[in-house]
Amino acid sequence: MGRVAPDPLLNTYAKDDMESRDPIIRLFNVSKRFGKHYALKNITMDVDAGEFIFVTGSSGAGKSTLMKMIYLADRASQGQIIVDGMNLDRISHDRIPFLRRSIGVIFQDFKLIPNRTVFSNVALVLEAAGEKPARIKKRVMQVLETTGMADKVNAFPLSLSGGEQQRVAVARAVVGNPKIILADEPTGSLDSEAAQAVLDFLMQYHDKGATILIVSHNMQLISSTVRGRSISLADGSLVGTARML
Repeated sequence: MGRVAPDPLLNTYAKDDMESRDPIIRLFNVSKRFGKHYALKNITMDVDAGEFIFVTGSSGAGKSTLMKMIYLADRASQGQIIVDGMNLDRISHDRIPFLRRSIGVIFQDFKLIPNRTVFSNVALVLEAAGEKPARIKKRVMQVLETTGMADKVNAFPLSLSGGEQQRVAVARAVVGNPKIILADEPTGSLDSEAAQAVLDFLMQYHDKGATILIVSHNMQLISSTVRGRSISLADGSLVGTARML
């Protein structure tokens, strides 16, 4: 992918947001149960605005479940989650779109719509937010240029390599300039160069104030990141947290 280009809209984060260390995500005694099995058990934690966090743990530790509950793809069985001032246990149905506009999500399996072009996949986020066509075109092209995918604007997802599809998924996640970016194994299917490029791109947003949470098994990638902290889950429980050295 080469050098990551700067995103022209990164400077739109307010200075107060960049300097704030108040929690933007809070979990209080959160558990998630599927039948008799607990995917998460009594998780209490804060994520400050502007933090960069890796969520680690073995398969089945509850990492993806945690992410899904933060953007309300799933709900907690007990406890409370507050995201950007909104209590997810009490949020009304018509407020959920406003919550999700402040969150960008990157999936390991991309979740691109196969019968839509690269441009259309990324533009959907802004279309849902009611942006004007001229604004949509300008912003989509900006993020595709940044992720190195501007020359694939009319391509369909299945014609792209895995690394290219992930770049499109990243562009879609950040096109709305969200406060929070959740990435569930975003480099799991990428080679080391492409994985580092995705991480570098996310670091651009962190540098300007975005809160980043990354689920990852890639310990080499994590150890190369000199910022933020790591949170470890095991069997659904929070077992450790450490600052990156």
